[in-house]
Amino acid sequence: MGALYIDADACPVKAEAERVASRHRIRMYVVSNGGLRPSANPLVETVIVPEGPDVADMWIADRCKAGDVVVTADIPLAAKCVAAGARVIRHNGEAFTEANIGQQLAMRDLMADLRAANPLGTAGGGKDFTKSDRSRFLNALEREIRAAARSQQGS
Repeated sequence: MGALYIDADACPVKAEAERVASRHRIRMYVVSNGGLRPSANPLVETVIVPEGPDVADMWIADRCKAGDVVVTADIPLAAKCVAAGARVIRHNGEAFTEANIGQQLAMRDLMADLRAANPLGTAGGGKDFTKSDRSRFLNALEREIRAAARSQQGS
């Protein structure tokens, strides 16, 4: 099995991901530009990258490969990771795949254009992260880690 990469800035499921990584005994990288308390778990490495736009994303994209799992809500990062062969999920368990990443990027760009065109700036915030989102994430992470391990065994 490869590694588990967490795009940790504003990630609500770091603790859950750590429990799953520990159960499967896989290396987990928690990547951010600071402000995180390091884990005492020897399988978890906290990676603090320099300040700057997308530095944490670039760190993950440069390292992930087939057999790895990435957790992120960042669609451009997800696209790079999918292209590298990694399995990628959002914090709510939704998967980014070769089949849907193009549409996800297009929707992201459309929404950015709509927000930019809104002269009042009254676009609402994101929806709340719920218990069912957390449960979906745990199920999806378990599924993706097992699938990544199977793909490594078949290589």
